[in-house]
Amino acid sequence: MPAAVGVPRETGEGEKRVATVPLVVPTLTRLGLEVVVERGAGEAAGFLDEAYTARGARIADRAEVLRCGVVAAVDVTRLAKDGDAPPKGTVVIGFCNPLGGEAVRGLAERGLTTLSMELMPRITRAQSMDALSSQANLAGYKAVLLAAELLPKIFPMLTTAAGTIPPARVLVIGAGVAGLQAIATARRLGAVVEAYDVRPAVKEQVESLGAKFVELPLEEASAEDAGGYAKAQDESFYRRQQETMTKVVAASDVVITTALVPGRKAPVLVTTAMVEGMVPGSVVVDLAAEQGGNVEPSEPGRVVDVKGVSVVGAVNLPASVAQNASSMYAKNVATFLQHLVKDGELRLDTEDQITRETLVTRDGEVVNPRVREALGMPSAAPAG
Repeated sequence: MPAAVGVPRETGEGEKRVATVPLVVPTLTRLGLEVVVERGAGEAAGFLDEAYTARGARIADRAEVLRCGVVAAVDVTRLAKDGDAPPKGTVVIGFCNPLGGEAVRGLAERGLTTLSMELMPRITRAQSMDALSSQANLAGYKAVLLAAELLPKIFPMLTTAAGTIPPARVLVIGAGVAGLQAIATARRLGAVVEAYDVRPAVKEQVESLGAKFVELPLEEASAEDAGGYAKAQDESFYRRQQETMTKVVAASDVVITTALVPGRKAPVLVTTAMVEGMVPGSVVVDLAAEQGGNVEPSEPGRVVDVKGVSVVGAVNLPASVAQNASSMYAKNVATFLQHLVKDGELRLDTEDQITRETLVTRDGEVVNPRVREALGMPSAAPAG
């Protein structure tokens, strides 16, 4: 029989995505893999069981899916928490928040071999496997729509017989993948957009989307790490940044914050005082709410009213557009499996950078040096 990859139904609250979609199934079967999908796994994203079987997948109950040698999921941390976890030695692929919590310890204790989609290296040959970027794109888009829905005014300028309505002013803080998509979406809706990032190098990208780059005399030469992510700065830097940003925030109708530092609590960029300085009716969307928040008064999963300003603690926005999010994620996972599977068998070659950097747990241990350091564990020899 061919090796099997199981795709379980997600059990996390509000999680509507699925790790593979019917269109991607033939890509996996061509690798010599049997695709076994849990009954109803794709329904919340609009993918019915019949669509999977039409493309060559097999529908099964959860227990059989989890017994496959490879399990691809969106949130693999649930596999360590749920009572019906995969057996010891199973290879699990998905998001596992490796740098931000203790979930990976549970995966190791279960004896699972974990490959983290979050740790995909930002190198050219891994671009098509970069699930963080694919999902961040959708989060940036949806953040603007949330703001537009809550804002008691329209985004575009509108000239009517009753007078001219000026365009909304939108400030995007953090010009990574989510931020750039937020800029592009707000511009498409007709807003006047400004953006700020600690990395001066992104100014050209911001301006190419039709937004104005907010120049602050605070940029650090070491604002970006080797992987292209923003680096954490000291408290003095963030304090000076907040002081300089206060006037810009006050002049904005909408503020969208997207600043995340891998493995660290999100930096507070917008204080309660800054929110209180905005015009009542304004909206702030905090895409970093689940990692501590860029906005001081934000709370994950809630809309907090701060003197008439709505502060949205956005949670898992990609799941709110689950069909597209699943399709993009499924392609990321399938491309990763194409990299890992040789002659119908999954092989973990730790000499390869992609495999080595995404491998988190193996043989009951957390083996990734970067993750061990983040968890405060003693250093260990590289996995392999």
